[in-house]
Amino acid sequence: MQSKLPTTVDNTSQNSDQNAIQQMKQPNAEHSIGSILVKSGKLDAEKTEIILKRQAVKHVPFGEAAIQLGFLKEDDIRFALARQYHYYYLLPGDVVGSDELIAAYQPFSSQAESLRTLRSQLSLRWFTTWPLRKTLSIVSSGSGEGKSYLAANLAVMFSQLGKRTLLIDADMRHGRQHDLFKLPNQIGLSTILSNRSDATSIQRVPAFMDLSVLTSGPTPPNPQELLGRKLFVSLLAYASNEFDVVLVDTPPATQYADATTIAVLSGGALLVTRQDSTRLDDTRRLTDRLNELGVPMVGAVLNHF
Repeated sequence: MQSKLPTTVDNTSQNSDQNAIQQMKQPNAEHSIGSILVKSGKLDAEKTEIILKRQAVKHVPFGEAAIQLGFLKEDDIRFALARQYHYYYLLPGDVVGSDELIAAYQPFSSQAESLRTLRSQLSLRWFTTWPLRKTLSIVSSGSGEGKSYLAANLAVMFSQLGKRTLLIDADMRHGRQHDLFKLPNQIGLSTILSNRSDATSIQRVPAFMDLSVLTSGPTPPNPQELLGRKLFVSLLAYASNEFDVVLVDTPPATQYADATTIAVLSGGALLVTRQDSTRLDDTRRLTDRLNELGVPMVGAVLNHF
């Protein structure tokens, strides 16, 4: 049977289309390089006016005119261009986070490129597979192997991809994410799991477009017991509903049983090892334990940074 096309016109939809066309014809001035640099404090109105005049006389791009005048550097222009394309990163001197956030402060370095490759592999192997998986724990056998560093940088990387990203610091004994992102830690995972706060404890990181962090919170006397409560399962379910990517930083597995509990509940694990540091026997015991518990190992990372 032949279907009938609607005979009426949706004026609201038509007007919306027309507005979209007009926006394409008239780009938003707020997204110009000059406007971005003024808002970020790199330029003031007076210098912007001088740059615009030189641009008109010399017939060169805004950034080139600014560099010729000595008002800006190449890094400043690269920063503004990145913001135009909604690719958020930080400039040296910004005090938003620790300099360990390579993905934020050195997005064009070889280290960042390695992280980008890892992000692509995780997207293909985990976050875009069916059934849809959104949560992944980051585990290591010992301490000092770069697990928190990797979790933080991956979180930044996924947010730069436009994914709504949540980083949960589940190391309630020695959490580091609040230090890495320079966030308060009076409330966090421990206060949620002890029923003293709720999801409003999740902190948006405004320097990045789509990144939020749930810090570890004050150190409780019973981290293992808190992770075994139904509240943690409910939190992960909530996070999976609200975010595209949920990364969970865990304590070292050789010291605490928390890591395996978290890995089971998150549904998968990424193993982090460190060159010339990680003990092979410890790693083998961890992977054997995760296999026994049925936790999928998405991959392993040899960290040498």
